[in-house]
Amino acid sequence: MLIPVILSGGAGTRLWPVSRDLYPKPFMLLPDGATIFSKTIHRAAGLPGVHEIFTVTNREHYFHTLSEYQQLTAVKRDLDTAFLLEPFGRNTAPAIALAGLAVKERFGGDATLLVLPADHLIENIEQFALAVKFAAIQAEAGKLVTFGIAPTEPETGYGYIESGMPIALSSALLNDTPHPAVFAVKRFVEKPDLATAKNYLEHGGFYWNSGMFCFTADTLLQTMSRVAPGLLCQAETCWAATRDHALRDGVAVDIDAETFAGLDNISFDYAVMEKADNVVMVSAGFDWNDIGSWSSVSRLVPADAAGNRSVGEAMLVDSTDTFVQSEDRLIAAVGVSNLLIVDTPDALLVADRGHVQEVRQVVARLKAGNDERHRLHRTVHRPWGTYTVLENGPRFKIKRLVVKPGATLSLQLHYHRSEHWVVVSGMARVINDEAERFVRTNESTYIPAGVKHRLENPGLTDLVIIEVQSGEYLGEDDIVRFDDQYGRKP
Repeated sequence: MLIPVILSGGAGTRLWPVSRDLYPKPFMLLPDGATIFSKTIHRAAGLPGVHEIFTVTNREHYFHTLSEYQQLTAVKRDLDTAFLLEPFGRNTAPAIALAGLAVKERFGGDATLLVLPADHLIENIEQFALAVKFAAIQAEAGKLVTFGIAPTEPETGYGYIESGMPIALSSALLNDTPHPAVFAVKRFVEKPDLATAKNYLEHGGFYWNSGMFCFTADTLLQTMSRVAPGLLCQAETCWAATRDHALRDGVAVDIDAETFAGLDNISFDYAVMEKADNVVMVSAGFDWNDIGSWSSVSRLVPADAAGNRSVGEAMLVDSTDTFVQSEDRLIAAVGVSNLLIVDTPDALLVADRGHVQEVRQVVARLKAGNDERHRLHRTVHRPWGTYTVLENGPRFKIKRLVVKPGATLSLQLHYHRSEHWVVVSGMARVINDEAERFVRTNESTYIPAGVKHRLENPGLTDLVIIEVQSGEYLGEDDIVRFDDQYGRKP
């Protein structure tokens, strides 16, 4: 039994301003209009014998993640989904350990986990499936399997794997041509400097570390008991506190926050793979792109004769080797070279292509200054739909709310602000204190501060509302929830 486990975490700070804490890079739209996450789950769901996918993600990303799966399950109706919801980020080792415990409890220790980061792009699906087939065979033989990518350039942003002796394969398997090679792993190598990366490329035997793994649940847990017993003990304590939590939408489990905080914040490579003696590597024959920076995104777009690439409306005059991404307005660049220009409604990034790794420093400064633009876009996704901040000033804020058909906001109140709602399209059912009424297009209603209220879309089309807030304090944390169908009530 093959169970894909998708790790969907991390803020993708090098892809700011599109990737942010509450809208991270797995949900970014690629140039073809699909999200990275949707491509990952389609790739996993298409593997032979897969009928359930586990996803480990942040609690705040659950409903957005669920909506991606709902689009897939509308096509593949026999696909089940399970979610482990982290209260906060804790790196890959805790995530994989908890997934191993969950899979063993649900399917048994001989179930095979295929661990896939949510932000990888792979187009050659047949070669991917073939590599997974060979990895699963090694996993059934008690190995921890990693996937190595043959380097095409001296990349300094990836870790490397040095291959050891080749592993002899059964002749029955070699009927598949071409087939991936399997090697013992000699060592894992940190991200190198440029000179070292060039040396690896020249001499061969080194592969990019993809961060994808394959092993049975028993092999994972038994290996951890040898090389990371403390971490395994922490994970077992956390799972014992977690496993009895209420399930929602089939299988969605909130990981216990108190015990989860006690887990070591460490990567799976450091904690387990680098210490284990039963590690092998499948040499991947598929294309692979770790969407980790704007350079990798720009390579997805065809270049013109001057090496320029663009997404959205862009005009480049006397410019070379420049990438432009625009959401909703024309970006013109004149006489520039080797730039990355990424525009969003509330932030613009201009960077030299040689400094793409340093974009994360912008995010660090925003966090240090308590600037919400590291965390939120102007348009914010919620389980019920979205809201967009149109204007914000002293004592007022104007938003556009889009509520999905059948969706309901929580029963709530605000201590410091009042709200005026104008229905632009659709029809709203509004609870205002003890009264309930329908508000139709071109009608409005007023919600005083301190009054319980609720908004619902009873219709079959989106409900669009303009909300005008007024008060001394307009922060998003001025909210007291009394009832919420999405589990957000404390």
